[in-house]
Amino acid sequence: MIKLANHIKRIEISSLWSGHKHIVWDLRPDVNVLSGHNGAGKSTILNRLIQHLRSVPTTGDIQGNTRFGVKIEFDPSDATGIHYDVIRSFDRKMLSSEPIGALNDARIVTELDWQLYLVQRRYLDYQVNVGNRMIALLTSGDPEARDKAAIAANLKTRFLDIVDELFAETGKRIDRQSNELQFIQYDEKLPPYLLSSGEKQILLILLTVLTEDQQHYVLFMDEPEASLHFEWQKHLIGLVRELNPNAQIVLTTHSPALIMDGWEDAVTEVGDITV
Repeated sequence: MIKLANHIKRIEISSLWSGHKHIVWDLRPDVNVLSGHNGAGKSTILNRLIQHLRSVPTTGDIQGNTRFGVKIEFDPSDATGIHYDVIRSFDRKMLSSEPIGALNDARIVTELDWQLYLVQRRYLDYQVNVGNRMIALLTSGDPEARDKAAIAANLKTRFLDIVDELFAETGKRIDRQSNELQFIQYDEKLPPYLLSSGEKQILLILLTVLTEDQQHYVLFMDEPEASLHFEWQKHLIGLVRELNPNAQIVLTTHSPALIMDGWEDAVTEVGDITV
């Protein structure tokens, strides 16, 4: 049976770029920002790590497996796997029309649209799970049940407030009467697929984090600053941590704005972990 880790402690990658470089990276449990010049290998390191995690069956021992030259150490040390999400920032056309055809929805035309569609399904499940948990708490006889139920409800409300605050300058707000994610702009309904690339990107990140329901897991992001306004970049890490303080963030970036809100110590240069 697989035992899930709280976070990744260390990754080692051997024979990066045909044996010329090896990577040894000790990770923090909260935020890890990988920086470096173009071509330094930031995305290559992230992709190799994700490739390794995806290659091992869920019943296998990811720590003990060294596929793709990757070795992982977890916390706790006897964990055999970890839950994770991957977010990439490119709003390009879908390479295959098959998923779109199956949905019969002409609004879904880019990879970000498709990711938004998938995470919206998670959002519906999340709302059901939170509702069921609140009912269980309120019928449990626990004297602190109301406070615990309020915490669960307040997290979703905080997510809605955050998105409304971010989109306020363009007159958009979330339709709070709808179970699905819909927006209102100047009294007209607006589906998320008609948002700008930057709006889709920030929405995808925050919605993904929310639907993990504050569990321990890793959020991988490859250059999440793409299409994001400077102010959104500055507050991105803080917003993710607010919605899920148990998430371990591992991201690559070219943007100094991402660390300007107190995360300078979380930066690792590719050269510093190359041996």
